Amino acid sequence: MSELTTVARPYARAAFDYAVEANALDSWHEMLVFAAEVSKDVTIKEYIIGGASVEQATDIFLKVCDVQLNSNGQNLIKVMAENERLLVLPQVLTLFSELKAEYEKEITVDVTSAVKLKVAQQKVISAALEKRLARKVKLNCNVDKNVVSGLVIKAGDMVIDGSIRGKLSRLATTMQS
Repeated sequence: MSELTTVARPYARAAFDYAVEANALDSWHEMLVFAAEVSKDVTIKEYIIGGASVEQATDIFLKVCDVQLNSNGQNLIKVMAENERLLVLPQVLTLFSELKAEYEKEITVDVTSAVKLKVAQQKVISAALEKRLARKVKLNCNVDKNVVSGLVIKAGDMVIDGSIRGKLSRLATTMQS
């Protein structure tokens, strides 16, 4: 775990808890996406790092964000600026997104195949994974000609390798034993 993640965690948790309480997860997510992008801007970074006062950093940041942040989002930015934490907004967004996905019982699953999957195939895979994982599944489909045939499915730390390449690799390992 990086130091930035450790620093970002309380801000992400506070924003998430407030968003759940206010029934505003999606709007908070959108605000954090925008604020995180602003914090990555080279000019903004230079301004914040370059010795601007807390008030100056807060003012310029809020002017750039303008109507993208509601009053509660602006308050989060003010608190983060007071604590000199504006540059960890991308990590706050990442942690908030993880909390949101867990709360919504959603998981992103990477599916790699040799050819592009048809919509019907994606629906079958998605339904089977939703049943197995007891979560809403969002598929991220990729094509890799090296798979040859079959699928490689990755969901968190679970990997299901049903590809011909994987089967051949396991066969070679078994034969070498």
